[in-house]
Amino acid sequence: MTYPHGGMKRHDMRILALEPYYGGSHKAFLDGWSASSRHDWTILTLPPYKWKWRMRHAAVTFAQEVHEHLSEKPAWDLLFCSDMLNLAEFRGLTRRDLGDLPSVVYFHENQLTYPVRVESERDYQFAMTNMTSALAADAVWFNSAFHRDSFLDGLDTFLKRMPDHQPTDAVDAIREKAHVHPPGVTTMPVRCGRKSGPLQILWAARWEHDKAPQDFFDALAILAKQGVAFRISVIGEQFREVPEIFARARKDFGDCIDRWGYQESRAQYEAALSEADVFVSTAQHEFFGLCAVEAALAGAVPLLPKRLAYPEVFGLEEADEAEQFFYDGCPETLAARLAELAGIVADGQSLIDRTELLRNRLRQFEWTNLVSVLDEAIACIAGF
Repeated sequence: MTYPHGGMKRHDMRILALEPYYGGSHKAFLDGWSASSRHDWTILTLPPYKWKWRMRHAAVTFAQEVHEHLSEKPAWDLLFCSDMLNLAEFRGLTRRDLGDLPSVVYFHENQLTYPVRVESERDYQFAMTNMTSALAADAVWFNSAFHRDSFLDGLDTFLKRMPDHQPTDAVDAIREKAHVHPPGVTTMPVRCGRKSGPLQILWAARWEHDKAPQDFFDALAILAKQGVAFRISVIGEQFREVPEIFARARKDFGDCIDRWGYQESRAQYEAALSEADVFVSTAQHEFFGLCAVEAALAGAVPLLPKRLAYPEVFGLEEADEAEQFFYDGCPETLAARLAELAGIVADGQSLIDRTELLRNRLRQFEWTNLVSVLDEAIACIAGF
């Protein structure tokens, strides 16, 4: 699939972007940036299906596509790809077509520190692919400093476990060209009040174990036992295997549910965010937190575990008032914070004023404010 972007805008560069897993945050990032960028983009994508196979074959598939496109389009000035591409392999396959084209790899996630239920499930070949892609790139971009540091620390530990020929210099080589560039978010519609009723709680994440849904439902069970009134929307992407807790929770909290499951359209997703008084995360794994940022910009009070990328993104160490948006990660503490907010709503008070300063901070991530930063950063790499 190929997308030329830009219309009548002035184009400084011609960028070839490769995305082997064109869905979720990967799709949102490329679509958001290229739609507003001053540069000219050619985007080659593959559907978001069977990610392991995508990492294995995308370099070969895209190499053939690029060869075919060179007879139709002028040469590109820079190659941009996500961590799902084996960049070293791709560059080897396209050396005659692309030569020494400058390249940037963007790490939305990585396969070395991504949580697995048992370590024996991890396929370290994918972690090595991440490493060699980073080594092959001219610049390595991470969506947060937390992601960059955890990956490099994890890579150092991993390489030292090798029986011999440990390429530990790779860590410093990657660190020297690593940069943090957070993803952009869509400007959220302005909230116009709230409908009457109890506290509206939103949980929105992939329905997988690393998002710790059990903790969320445990907190709700505490609230219900205490007689606290609430409504819930539980949304997010689902895959073939869904944790059993979701089926049980749907029965246990059926009378309190407003929305359940994946929201098919952007309009439905934005409606879920605009209805929420509170956005809750229980994640054990999060390298940025796009949904949390968008929910806060929509006016919801975020309640986030004090871990992962959340303190960095939400400015915990920069602003004293940010402390109110964090809890210690325990269901009991989460329940207590939710009960407090439910009481405020029951008294007829508004919660949205609590997020005004936070929303002002998070607007730096809106595409209207971020796109020029990314455009300039990538132009510098290509020497424009």
